[in-house]
Amino acid sequence: MPTKETITEWFKQLQDQICTALETADGKETFKEDVWEREQGGGGRSRVLTDGKIIEKGGVNFSAVHGQLSNKISTALKLPDSDFYATGVSIVLHPKSPMMPIIHMNVRYFETVSKSGESTWWFGGGIDLTPHYVVKEDAKYFHNTLKEVCDKHDGSYYPKFKEWADEYFFIKHRNETRGIGGIFFDRMNESTGKTKEELFAFVKDVGQAFAPIYTHFMAKNSALSYTEQNELWQKVRRGRYVEFNLVWDKGTKFGLDTDGRTESILMSLPPQANWIYDHKPMAGSEEEETVKHLKKGIKWI
Repeated sequence: MPTKETITEWFKQLQDQICTALETADGKETFKEDVWEREQGGGGRSRVLTDGKIIEKGGVNFSAVHGQLSNKISTALKLPDSDFYATGVSIVLHPKSPMMPIIHMNVRYFETVSKSGESTWWFGGGIDLTPHYVVKEDAKYFHNTLKEVCDKHDGSYYPKFKEWADEYFFIKHRNETRGIGGIFFDRMNESTGKTKEELFAFVKDVGQAFAPIYTHFMAKNSALSYTEQNELWQKVRRGRYVEFNLVWDKGTKFGLDTDGRTESILMSLPPQANWIYDHKPMAGSEEEETVKHLKKGIKWI
């Protein structure tokens, strides 16, 4: 059975592999590493790449933190007074070109031990794509790749986790999805009928799918031409991304509620974003067409 030490070490290696792949594909800048410690226990390695040839701002973060769960978190997770251990890798990439999509991935492991000795553990994670302009060909490639990863482990995973992503990555106050979704899963443990080894194998395959997916888009879309209008729309869509992460994202809330490192938690925010009052795309425009696809339940494949 994989231990928290084994899982933690694998996440560190995943961070290394993804950073190397992205640096090679970008071809200009490298990740700057910031090693930090958490006063209450644990720490991490935050790696950020800025002003690359393709990536304007991107973070690939690893963390392994432990301590006592706050009352707020214990209540939210419906757990007794417990100590916790959490480790994982979290990634957000904001490209320079509006023809390139924003991408997010998180893979994580969490365990607790209560004061009375009760213990629990689970895996969680997800990967989703936020194009500034929805291109059906790209959406199909993205979802096909995720389906292949899921089907390798369980035929029920992709439809279930795709629906979960549609529900999770939804900006309720805008009544629109953050992008074209992906997969999302949480609290995966022995109650799913899978062993810890089987669930860890699935999480590893999700993590290893990230670099091939995004370097594909870097090679395909980064050199496409674009206009100032496209750049303005990019900043409007980035604003929506900010709204989701600060208002609805559970990972952001967990990090702040467990006294996580603020700079690492807010790494996901773009370098610039715009909010234009009552902004509506022009009728018949590519922007309007994209908004029409920001809905739950679209079958991309």
